[in-house]
Amino acid sequence: MAYKVRKFITADYDAVLNVWKQTDMGGAHRGDDLQVIQNTLKAGGELFVLIDKQTQKIVGTSWITNDSRRLYLHHFGILPEYQSKGLANILMDESMKYARDLKLQIKLEVHKNNEIARNLYIKYGFKYLGDYEVFIVRDI
Repeated sequence: MAYKVRKFITADYDAVLNVWKQTDMGGAHRGDDLQVIQNTLKAGGELFVLIDKQTQKIVGTSWITNDSRRLYLHHFGILPEYQSKGLANILMDESMKYARDLKLQIKLEVHKNNEIARNLYIKYGFKYLGDYEVFIVRDI
């Protein structure tokens, strides 16, 4: 296999931010800085990175937080030039294994117009929750 999934290490931070920037998923400006990542890992979460073994480049991420009741899947994405190659399945397999091992529900948010991602999540058993609207306060 030309790709592998491993757990995030601090030295990965800049490459992870690059994935998030190129896939429009977040970054420090949205509260996703290194300290927040480390806090979620200490609280029982995980951040998986997908590595191109030939180049050692981080090409995808799957950030899972844990509130002890359920897991939340955040920032699941693959760099644009690596998309449509089946790599999301490698990353999702590892993410779902993590949820199964912990025996916790896993929940996510996806943009209603992101049909490719929605189809991937449905393939892995995610169900639409209904007419929920998502609200947030970022600047407390």
